[in-house]
Amino acid sequence: MLKDLENNFSQLEKKVLNIRKNYQNLSERFEELSREHEELKKKYDEERKSNQVLAEEHKNIKLYSAISGNPDYNRLMKTHINRLIKEVDHCIAELQNSGL
Repeated sequence: MLKDLENNFSQLEKKVLNIRKNYQNLSERFEELSREHEELKKKYDEERKSNQVLAEEHKNIKLYSAISGNPDYNRLMKTHINRLIKEVDHCIAELQNSGL
C-alpha cells in the first residue's frame, strides 16, 4: 500500500514537473511571439506611412502632368480646377455671410 502511494506520488510529481516545463516553454514562446508581433506592427506602420507618401507623390505627379499639358490628364486637370473654383466660391460666400 505504501509502495502504491509512493508510486502514485512519483507519477504525480513527474506530471507536475512536465506541466511546469510545458508552461515555461509556452511562456517563452509567448514572449517570442509578442516581440515578433510588435516588430511586425512597427513594420506595418512604416510601410503604411510609406504607401501614403507614395500615393501622395503619385497624385502630385498626375497633377503636374495635367498642368504641363499632357492630354492624358486633361480630365484630371479640369476636375482639379473645378474643385478649386468651388472652394473659392465657398470662401467668398463665407466672407459675404460674415459681413466682410
